[in-house]
Amino acid sequence: MLALDATAVREATPWNELMEAIAELLADGSASVPQREIHDVGLPGGGSGSLLVMPAWLDTELLGVKAVTYYPSNTGTDLPTISAGYLLFDGETGQLAAVIDGDELTLRRTAAVSALAAGFLARADARRLLVVGTGNLAPNLAFAHAAVRRLDAVEVWGRSPERAAATARRLVEGGLPAGPVEELDAAVERADIVSCATGATSPLIRGELLRPGTHVDLVGAFRADMREADDTAVKVASLFVDTPDGAVLAGDLAQPLDGGAIAAADIAADLASLVTRSHPGRTSDAEITLFKSVGFALSDLAAARVIHRRIGSGTLGEPDLDSPAS
Repeated sequence: MLALDATAVREATPWNELMEAIAELLADGSASVPQREIHDVGLPGGGSGSLLVMPAWLDTELLGVKAVTYYPSNTGTDLPTISAGYLLFDGETGQLAAVIDGDELTLRRTAAVSALAAGFLARADARRLLVVGTGNLAPNLAFAHAAVRRLDAVEVWGRSPERAAATARRLVEGGLPAGPVEELDAAVERADIVSCATGATSPLIRGELLRPGTHVDLVGAFRADMREADDTAVKVASLFVDTPDGAVLAGDLAQPLDGGAIAAADIAADLASLVTRSHPGRTSDAEITLFKSVGFALSDLAAARVIHRRIGSGTLGEPDLDSPAS
């Protein structure tokens, strides 16, 4: 049984290999993926957090389960609001094969899913990326997008200008043409791709500012009381989701669905339909597209499968190159 820390996970999940692994499982359809469970958890000082349990398996090959905690009470401290662990079992014997850092696994697969979806939904000539948020997911999103397309500019916005600047510096160190921005609305207006990873409970992205051809990627808000984009954004955009059952429970879709701004029929397709070409994705350069992702256990299993294959081949620990695409 192996215990794999964040560094090992990062080195074992190169972006393009990870995207291919997720697409492979989505297209194959052989994995079992029960609905994830979300439980309320009491917090110190009152209020509630969340415990998520996300299992998935491939019969006779691999079984995996991720447990995730969401503690909003950690906001403003040195502690993360989201923590996770992943258990990987051998599908032939049922024996525990690896304990994997779930935080890094989640960061990698979440960013990979966004970049995979953008390959179908963003314009082919999209070169300007806006990252909204300054948490650990933010740089991963930028690097994942850069692995599949050339980016001429990456702008970073956060509520804390200092953290936005720090995130931009990290991207520059990784070879991206990045810088912080203070005016969010202006940055939205000039972006080709807007990628949001926040815990916002009121909309940050205003649909009236989206130019024709923009792709919006919403990955941060996963509960019904969270929201990153307003009703106008979801009304003017063609809507896509990672998985329908999970995405419609998040505020970005749940609230406009409840309010009648959109209907369930307005969701054009899920990621599996894009990967299998059952839906063409973007149909014109002027189309505004929006991808809502809340995370799904199949993508965790795909990432764990990549790691497991590297364990078996003896290549675990080979460096991952987070370099921009040429």
